[in-house]
Amino acid sequence: MKRCISILGSTGSIGTQALDVIRRLGLEVCALSAHSNTVLLERQIREFKPQVVAVFDLNAAKSLRTSVADLPVRVLQGMEGLCEAASVRQADAVLNSVVGMVGLQPTLAAVAAKKDVALANKETLVAGGALVMKAAKEQNVSILPVDSEHSAVFQCLQGCPGKKALKRVILTASGGPFFGKTPEELYSVTPQQALKHPNWNMGAKVTIDSATMMNKGLEIMEAGWLFGLSASQIDVVVHRESIVHSMIEYQDNSVIAQLGVPDMRIPIQYAFTWPDRFPSPVKQLSLTQCRTLSFYEPDEETFSCLRACRRAMERGGLAPAAANGANEVAVKLFLQGRIPFTEIGDLVFKAMENQPDAPVTSVDDIINADRAARDVVADMAGH
Repeated sequence: MKRCISILGSTGSIGTQALDVIRRLGLEVCALSAHSNTVLLERQIREFKPQVVAVFDLNAAKSLRTSVADLPVRVLQGMEGLCEAASVRQADAVLNSVVGMVGLQPTLAAVAAKKDVALANKETLVAGGALVMKAAKEQNVSILPVDSEHSAVFQCLQGCPGKKALKRVILTASGGPFFGKTPEELYSVTPQQALKHPNWNMGAKVTIDSATMMNKGLEIMEAGWLFGLSASQIDVVVHRESIVHSMIEYQDNSVIAQLGVPDMRIPIQYAFTWPDRFPSPVKQLSLTQCRTLSFYEPDEETFSCLRACRRAMERGGLAPAAANGANEVAVKLFLQGRIPFTEIGDLVFKAMENQPDAPVTSVDDIINADRAARDVVADMAGH
C-alpha cells in the first residue's frame, strides 16, 4: 500500500498503536499531533518524518519548536494547528484519536478537505453527528470507525445486502472493573480502582468512561449516526471476555458477529486498508483456549450514564452534546477526588435534562451546549 496518513492524538493509546500499524504496513505519515506530550512526539517526529505537527498546548508547542529545530517540520499550535494537521494536502486519510470535544472541529476540517476519516473520537459524532455526516455526504468521503465495537459492526455489514435487511445492532461491553457491583459498593471506589480495566489498555478518561459505562452510551449514539439507526435498533450486552466485539441481526433473526483477541490494531488497520485485508501482528484467536463466552444484561439503573445517553439520543438535537460535555467535567472532578464515582452519572443526567430541546445547526450551537452543560456540572458539584 502507498498511503499517507495524518494522525491526530499520536501520543495516546490509539495513536501509538496506529503508528505500529503504519510501521508494519510501510505507510507514510503526513502529520502528527499531541496535546502536550512533546517528549514522545519528538521521538515520533524523528522516526516518521512528518511534514507538519500540531501541539494543542501553546507552551508545549514553543518548547517543541526548539527541540526539532534541526528538522524540516512545521510545528503548529492550538485548535487552528490541529485543524491544519487534519487537512494537510498530502494526506490520503486522517486518524482522529484525540480525546473529547476537541476532536469535532478537526474532523470537520478533514472532511472539508475531502479526506477519509478513520474515527476513534466518539465525541465527534455524539455531539456533531448531524454536521459531520451531512458534510461527509456532500464531500463524498468515508467516515471509517476505529472503535472496536463500531469496527466490528462495520465489518459484519460488509456482507449485508441492503439497509432493509438489517434489524438491529448488538454492541458488546466489557462491563469494566465494577461489573455486578451495587450503588452502595460503587460510592466509595477510588480513581485508582476505576482505572484498572480488565481487558483493555486505554487513557484515563476512556477507562473511567468504561467503568461508568458512559463509553457504551456514547457508542450507542455514535452507532446511530454511523449506521443510520434509531435508539431502539441498538442493544447492549455485557461480554466480559471481550472476544465478541459486536454483532448485527438481520430481519430473519440470523446474527453475524466479529470475533478476535482484544487488540486495537485490528480495527485501526482495517480502517487504513478497507476494503482490503492484510496480515497483522495480532495474536490468532483460539476458541478452544477461550472455551466460554458469557453475556449479560447491562444494569442501567446502577450505571446510569448508559440510561442518560439513551435518553439523550431519543431527545436528539443538542441533548447528546450536553451529556458528553457534562461527562467530561464529571470525570475530571472524580479523578481529582472531588466527587464520588456514583455522582458522575447523576451529573450527566441532570445536565442533559437541563439542556432545552434545540436542533444542531452549527458548531457554535454545539460549543454553547457543551459549555452550558460543563457549567451546570461545575455548579452542582460545587454545592
